Amino acid sequence: MAAIYLIRHGQASWGKRDYDALSDQGIVQAQVLGEALAKRIPAPDLIICGSMRRHRQTAEHALTAMGLPANWEEDKSWDEYDHQELIVRQKPIYKSRTLMLADLARTLRPKEAFQEMFEKALHRWVAQQHDSEYEESWPAFIQRVMGGLEVLSQTNAKNTFVFTSGGAISAVVKSLWSTPDSEWMQLNRVIANASVTKIVVGRRGLHLSTFNEHSHFEGEHSDLLSYR
Repeated sequence: MAAIYLIRHGQASWGKRDYDALSDQGIVQAQVLGEALAKRIPAPDLIICGSMRRHRQTAEHALTAMGLPANWEEDKSWDEYDHQELIVRQKPIYKSRTLMLADLARTLRPKEAFQEMFEKALHRWVAQQHDSEYEESWPAFIQRVMGGLEVLSQTNAKNTFVFTSGGAISAVVKSLWSTPDSEWMQLNRVIANASVTKIVVGRRGLHLSTFNEHSHFEGEHSDLLSYR
């Protein structure tokens, strides 16, 4: 049997203008992850990385901590959905980040207000009633990610690392479990930064072995656990 390890990126710069970059905590998370992976799979046969900066930074820091060269094959199949487009389709005036921040500030609870708005944006996208408005519809997103997984399942690699995002990982889990689309959001919400989800490739196909494993952030590293 072969295994594909889906690795979520470390904490990104949420709330900053350049979200697609690891925070200081995200860098440390990637390093701790690498140290943990070195004890389990010291030499993966294949390393895949999405094209986003946070994917590449996580791969670089994790692989370096493993004592491996920071080399990988890039595959955009593992990129995250475009959260900025989802926000703008939900509320067009939020195309201006300045207006969005000002609007959220007026609620006196900006973080909570943003989360409520963003969940509505996700629901709108997943509902598939406005597919033509999106550069990548929900069905197209699922097809892209699962296409990337199918390609990896056909390789001869025994152990494969994939540095990706929570949305893509949740899409894989949702698809393998054949759960309703609505379950995807719940899965996505609980995936920890720099966590590992293991897919086993066997004679009968693909099977989820472990989901959202992040024991490397227990004990002395418990302060590093984050979900956004």
